[in-house]
Amino acid sequence: EVEVKARDIVEKKIIDALVADGKKKNSDDAEPVIRGALLADLKAGKLRNTKIDIKIVDNPKPMEIMPGMGAAIDLNEIFGGQFPKKTKTRTLTVAEATQILMVEESDKLIDNDSINAEAVRRAEQEGIVFIDEIDKIAAKGSGSGPDVSREGVQRDILPIIEGSTVMTKYGAIRTDYILFIASGAFHISKIEDLIPELQGRFPIRVELQSLTKKDFFNILIQPDNAITKQYTSLLAVDNIKLEFTDEAIDEISEIAFLENETSENIGARRLHTVMESLLEDISFNASGDHPEIVVTIDRKYVVEHLTQAIKKHDLKKYIL
Repeated sequence: EVEVKARDIVEKKIIDALVADGKKKNSDDAEPVIRGALLADLKAGKLRNTKIDIKIVDNPKPMEIMPGMGAAIDLNEIFGGQFPKKTKTRTLTVAEATQILMVEESDKLIDNDSINAEAVRRAEQEGIVFIDEIDKIAAKGSGSGPDVSREGVQRDILPIIEGSTVMTKYGAIRTDYILFIASGAFHISKIEDLIPELQGRFPIRVELQSLTKKDFFNILIQPDNAITKQYTSLLAVDNIKLEFTDEAIDEISEIAFLENETSENIGARRLHTVMESLLEDISFNASGDHPEIVVTIDRKYVVEHLTQAIKKHDLKKYIL
């Protein structure tokens, strides 16, 4: 909603900077004409690479709470933006300046209070919280050891799921109408190992089936970021044009499915292991110093490179 207004302000600032750079060469009478010509060129994209001196807000970098941990705090945000914002002059291209100024001007035009209020409303009325690996906190009922802390975690989660008020930096959020979904691999622990109160808060239970060969086949070809497409793009940098036949994809799917069936079932992550073993030689030998080479991965190639690796892996289970 504010983009149109922000763009007009940004264009005026950029025109001011362009006119200021050439003011010594032109008289004041010619300025309106120059502004009109510059605006037309700016809208047409002809000035994208022109360098200008522009004043932008100097945002200090957030302070790290613990170095290397990734957690950081913004002191100005904590004190409600009470510190005055400093500006600095930078030499940038028109394209770079437009991008930075658009963010600045949009922030000024947006009513953050109304956005926060809407965000809280959406979280409360339409929010979904997904709790993964809930089986890791399932207690076995021994009453000692790590099971005590697992049960403690369950009891800490329980009030939030039942409905309580959680304080956030955007305000208090009530969890009464938030949908909670939990998942876990209950092949070692059982759902019944969770405390009864927690079980009662997840009344609908759904059991998922293991991935089939067809599922693996679809995973390898359908997603925009399928692992086959990732490897194709990765090796294209080193002048290797990788091509997969349908028979090769079918064989890879078969091997991934059998590996999950005969050893630990790790789902679609198995494809990373299989593809790494399949393309290990190509990835290692690709240097990029040669002209483009077309490498076709067919069923024969897959069988030659993966069958031996799978046999070796299987034999390891029988070595004492």
